[in-house]
Amino acid sequence: MNSENLKSQMRKGVLEYCTLLLLSRRRAYASDIITTLKEAQLIVVEGTLYPLLTRLKNDGLLNYEWEESSQGPPRKYYIITETGLQFLAELEEAWNSLNNSVNHLKEL
Repeated sequence: MNSENLKSQMRKGVLEYCTLLLLSRRRAYASDIITTLKEAQLIVVEGTLYPLLTRLKNDGLLNYEWEESSQGPPRKYYIITETGLQFLAELEEAWNSLNNSVNHLKEL
């Protein structure tokens, strides 16, 4: 069994939750999201995030707004929607439940 593959799958499993969590605190430019996720060792390839952002937008969980940049073309900033906040609350509950279950098993 390849442990790197398993770790990669685990990171992908929480990527949606973590992206919404970041955007619940402030709107963000895609490269800022990537930097933060990389710092947390949750993402290694930029190409992983863009399809996720598109899917979250299409699902009504995110929106975006364009903002002029003094250093080049306009930037797209992502913003969590009210529906996204509700979905995040559900994910938070699921995460806490899963975390409690794993911690319980670790303590046996």
